[in-house]
Amino acid sequence: MEKFAFVLHPLSVEDMQRVSPFVRCIPDSLLEYVLKKKKPFTVSHITGVKSPYAEAEGWFVGCPLTAKQMVELPEEFVIDRIVETGKIAEKLGAKILGLGAFTSIVGDAGITIAERLNIAVTSGNSYTVATALEGTREATRLMGKDLRDAEVAIVGASGSIGSACARILAREVRHINLIARRLEPLEELAHELNGQGAATFSVSSDIKSGLHKADVVIAVTSAVDFIIDPANLKAGAVVCDVARPRNVSRSVSAQRDDVLVIEGGVIHVPGEVDFRFDFGFPPQTCFACMAETMILALEGRYENFTLGRNLQPSQIDTISSLARKHGFTLAGFRNFEHAVTRETIERIRTNAHL
Repeated sequence: MEKFAFVLHPLSVEDMQRVSPFVRCIPDSLLEYVLKKKKPFTVSHITGVKSPYAEAEGWFVGCPLTAKQMVELPEEFVIDRIVETGKIAEKLGAKILGLGAFTSIVGDAGITIAERLNIAVTSGNSYTVATALEGTREATRLMGKDLRDAEVAIVGASGSIGSACARILAREVRHINLIARRLEPLEELAHELNGQGAATFSVSSDIKSGLHKADVVIAVTSAVDFIIDPANLKAGAVVCDVARPRNVSRSVSAQRDDVLVIEGGVIHVPGEVDFRFDFGFPPQTCFACMAETMILALEGRYENFTLGRNLQPSQIDTISSLARKHGFTLAGFRNFEHAVTRETIERIRTNAHL
């Protein structure tokens, strides 16, 4: 039996308040203080992960810090708390640890954490990129668009996931607008990729102006709040929100019935998996970052796989191949805990006059 673990943490105080009525009575400042003092813990035991080649069990382990705290608290404190969480995984018998949400981007994006643990560590970003692009290609096709002729905007293009998406899409699309807060790393990336494929590049630090012409938007920033609003998007746009917490405001789906928003990386897990924890997905499905940890465990590849900020296309190709081998597949489209059906997509197409 192969063994893995995956780190969960509350994305926000509001998320915790939605889960527990009791928490709603606690002031935000007090709740953040309690979370800062609380020690990591075992969340649940995961069973039933089974491919044609192997079987695995695992654990969700909890790091009780919100995304905001992971950004604002001293980096050393946050890393220490994540390492403590990893030590719980070690004691449970896990041989590889997946870093969820903001635990994968703190400091040097997992490298220091891996050095301080006695088990392998992965961020899950390789499979996140692979499945986000797979979903984006399919959603674009269903919207009646040809990705090869599309103008693509990548929000958060200077990060590891965003730059990896740019490297792969440079071979497939006409134009890519790289968007992030700082222009210098975007200009370096555009210079690196110019001439390596069919795509031309532009760079922007202004989300509002950068999205108005985009046929396809991939959102992958580490912002702790929404940064894409209804007014930012053109009619008929396909938006893949890979970020956790989400980059796309819930109001986009409520107010723009001519825009298709999908979440990146919702994966069907082979076997009769029971997570014993509800993170808002249908049974037997999970985030791609979680799936990467399971895939590596099933393959017996207990090695540091996706760490740091330099994500290579070869890693993405490797994890995609292993996913197919073990039976992991894209589990349709979702948006804010709801399935996005073919009928929904057809209605959006009609509203966008496509």
